Amino acid sequence: MREVLTFVSHLIHECLMKQSARDQIIEAAFAVFAETPTATLSQVAESAGVGRATLHRHFDGREDLMEALALTAMRELDTAVEEATRDATSYGEGLRIALEAMIPLADRQLFLANEPLDRNPKIAAAYQEQLDDLATDIDRAKAEGVFAQNLPTAWIVAAYENLTYAAWTLVRNGDATSRQAAALAWQTLTDGLNGDNN
Repeated sequence: MREVLTFVSHLIHECLMKQSARDQIIEAAFAVFAETPTATLSQVAESAGVGRATLHRHFDGREDLMEALALTAMRELDTAVEEATRDATSYGEGLRIALEAMIPLADRQLFLANEPLDRNPKIAAAYQEQLDDLATDIDRAKAEGVFAQNLPTAWIVAAYENLTYAAWTLVRNGDATSRQAAALAWQTLTDGLNGDNN
């Protein structure tokens, strides 16, 4: 019996160590690629404090690692938005608060936009789910009068997405804080650029 318990304990320890190494690699990859999007896997392994062999035990190659980063980043985005908007009193308020929750995640998101990930079925499915949820919320915000009824929902979704990217870029370049960039994105989305402040 003692031998069985020792064996099980050893297996659990090994699983925890593997998970820990995998998490280390993912965190290092976020930091390395945010700084240098063209960085090599060797640079990621070095930053994670592991060897190339350990990295390849967890990830087959760059594409596999990028898939893990994208899915992790999308989960983080969903979690941040869900937590931030839990007490929102309207869909319009929820969309505004969601921007405030998403913009601070610039370093975890921005470099992924330049990766050819759209052909990955897992990522494509997760991204489409996010877009569908956004479209539903925008339809409901239109019903509240936040957006003009004659504007196609797909157009507002595209504007929301692109303004989020613009806000991330602004923050990354040091031209605005996360809060300022979120406010600018929301103002542009709802008021446009006509200069009429009345």
